[in-house]
Amino acid sequence: MNDIIATFMFFTRLPLWRISKVPADSFKRIVAYWPLTGLLTGGVMTAVYLLAIYLHFHAITAVLFAFISRLLLTGALHEDGLADFFDGFGGGHTREQVLSIMKDSHTGSYGVLGLILYIFLWVSSVFILTQQFNGGEYIIFFTCDIWSKWCASQIVNRLPYARKEEDSKIKKTYDRMSPGRFITGFIFGILPFICMLVSNFCGYQPEITDITTQAATITTEHNALSNVSSATLIMIVGAIMPFIIMLLLAGYMRRRIQGYTGDCCGAMFLLCELSYLLILICLWKFI
Repeated sequence: MNDIIATFMFFTRLPLWRISKVPADSFKRIVAYWPLTGLLTGGVMTAVYLLAIYLHFHAITAVLFAFISRLLLTGALHEDGLADFFDGFGGGHTREQVLSIMKDSHTGSYGVLGLILYIFLWVSSVFILTQQFNGGEYIIFFTCDIWSKWCASQIVNRLPYARKEEDSKIKKTYDRMSPGRFITGFIFGILPFICMLVSNFCGYQPEITDITTQAATITTEHNALSNVSSATLIMIVGAIMPFIIMLLLAGYMRRRIQGYTGDCCGAMFLLCELSYLLILICLWKFI
């Protein structure tokens, strides 16, 4: 329980430190429970999006509100890591230069441009998907957030920490996951898929709408997957992409800095999530 509380303390702005004090070593194990925070961030984004739609805001404005709600809830922790990642790997030539630039509190041109492009791609992708997955907005916000965090969390199992522990921003390095923590994190990671399958078999199936032609929705009746909606099938098939991105980025980090940093973790999550959103847009045309 201390590890879970420490996870929410670190990855969100919730003032849990006021009501609970956890051992310092708990922060070494927080990455294993990272997907659990997606239940909160995904839920808040969904609620904000639906409230904005209810208040008759345009869908793209509602998506922006949802994006801002996650920024406020996490303190832009992951976005800060993404900017430092782009600055370090874009501007550094040697391992030492990359690590030094990422630790610098200033944001350079690579970081600024990277954040602008990321925000544009994220908002436009989610907007497109909310129009395609009619009635299933929760699928996008919950599934992409939670699953991508599990994929990103595997960085601690594949790479060593690139700096000395005393040089890290939190003065701690993350432990590799024990088998029990790995399984726990994986269960949280696949929870949205389980919920989708259960809802399908209980009769609820979000529709997929072609926003170009406003065509009829796609169904999977009269085949072996008749109880699984097209939306669910697309989400499951697309789930391989963020895992592949994690492997590719981990290999790239190994070559450049022989490990990972906290900034790399934040960047890994956002890039995994973005890859998931982009592949879903492509897949809905073919499934």
